[in-house]
Amino acid sequence: MSHGVPESPLPAVARNALAAWREAGERIVFTNGVFDLLHRGHVEYLAEARALGQRLVVGVNSDASARRLKGPSRPIVAAADRVAVLEALAAVDLAVVFEEDTPERLIRAIEPDVLVKGGDWALDAIVGRDFVEARGGSVRVIPVRSGHGTSRLVERIRAGRSALEP
Repeated sequence: MSHGVPESPLPAVARNALAAWREAGERIVFTNGVFDLLHRGHVEYLAEARALGQRLVVGVNSDASARRLKGPSRPIVAAADRVAVLEALAAVDLAVVFEEDTPERLIRAIEPDVLVKGGDWALDAIVGRDFVEARGGSVRVIPVRSGHGTSRLVERIRAGRSALEP
């Protein structure tokens, strides 16, 4: 912090990209999550989120934040690796790690046009909703696809079961 102004949670490269996208008039979509053991459900969700604008920014829980939210055995994949995999997806333009348990500070720094969460979140419980809507943005909920989830995948791995077993 300097002079009482909170330091931005965004690295300079992210700030520059966001500024260029805004100047080009592109609609910026934001979502967030742990994205541990990326699977088909994640990929489809991210593609749907991207379809709501021209750019998709993904907030990624840090390792410490993921541990606090998911328990001591998570994350399985380190944040830097989760970011690299996410940014390799065609749907994702930028992935940014955040340390807090919620992405509120990151949302305020990004100022997205559209805030997206999965259908396991009630609209009134979505962090950053008030901020985004107050700026004229929208909040969208994308339905969760049953059968796809990291916790289920972790259970299958721990049990030594293949994807072909019930």
